[in-house]
Amino acid sequence: MRDVESSDVNFLTRGIGMTSQRTRDRLIMRLREGGIRNAAVLDVMRKTPRHLFVDEALASRAYEDTALPIGYNQTISQPLVVAAMTELAITGRPERVLEVGTGSGYQAAVLAQLVAKVYTVERIEPLVTLARQRFRQLGLRNIRAAHSDGTVGLPDFAPYEAIIVTAAAAAVPEALLEQLAPGGRLVIPLGERESQTLTLLIRPQTGIEREALDPVVFVPLLSGTS
Repeated sequence: MRDVESSDVNFLTRGIGMTSQRTRDRLIMRLREGGIRNAAVLDVMRKTPRHLFVDEALASRAYEDTALPIGYNQTISQPLVVAAMTELAITGRPERVLEVGTGSGYQAAVLAQLVAKVYTVERIEPLVTLARQRFRQLGLRNIRAAHSDGTVGLPDFAPYEAIIVTAAAAAVPEALLEQLAPGGRLVIPLGERESQTLTLLIRPQTGIEREALDPVVFVPLLSGTS
């Protein structure tokens, strides 16, 4: 796990601002009720200021367990889904994690407090710009954000012990499988818009193991950049 510097902790604590600690604690209670058991994940979710990752007009709803719009036809994922994907990804204590679909930057910010290095890629350039600003504000210096086509991953820094994809694909992009380290874990929603399943893929020494988990709803994974 990454040790968050004292300056980071102070900022994260100050970030309570828009909401009471009681509101955050209610969210953590809902995450526990939803099956999240990893204490480190719950602690990070409690202290990360989610309201900084949404428009000011939606800040009062930031600690509801729901997805919220962030512009460009994208959303910040439901906290329960963020926690579940994080819990799945950090099993085995990965050092290097790739996130496909930076969006608001919230998922990367959560991961960055749990692993040594996070690489995140986003196809929509204004979202990358905003996410980088948030990472700097939070003092999260172990995140590298790139404006690029997420379907091809980030091969320059591969392999990764874990990969999280925050958009739904009909099939797992082959490039991401190639960038997954032996023993690595890939968490991705698979399916069409009407029917998606959160799926865990594990790469043993040979082949790929696949486990279908829960139904989810994500925006589609698109190729190219904008």
